[in-house]
Amino acid sequence: MTDPDTMANLMPFAATLGIVTLANGREETRARLEWEERLCTTNGVLHGGVIMALADTTGAMCAFNNLPPGASGTTTIESKTNFLRAARSGHIEAVSRPLHAGRTVVVVETDVFDSEGKRVARVTQTQAVLGG
Repeated sequence: MTDPDTMANLMPFAATLGIVTLANGREETRARLEWEERLCTTNGVLHGGVIMALADTTGAMCAFNNLPPGASGTTTIESKTNFLRAARSGHIEAVSRPLHAGRTVVVVETDVFDSEGKRVARVTQTQAVLGG
């Protein structure tokens, strides 16, 4: 398991958004982001880019935790998001799990939930494995 503080130091943008890591392991990575008006579009709806940023962060952390021996890191090469409902208060929480951890790519599926436990989005992401 990778230390959550180490990953936060590697991704300053996550700190800028206020993303808090809740769990960070090979089987599951989980993080939370509090709803704030400054992160919204009209009518207090959390911006889709913010939701995607949370999912990309946990997806990258999950992929990093599943790198093959000798790899030095990952980079997102494809990301698909299905937005299912708006988040207008509370927080959102992302849960990322690996679907495939290979020598050249890691595929991660991330579900994003609102503070009531309702699914806000599902993201499928492909991360390229970077060599040592």
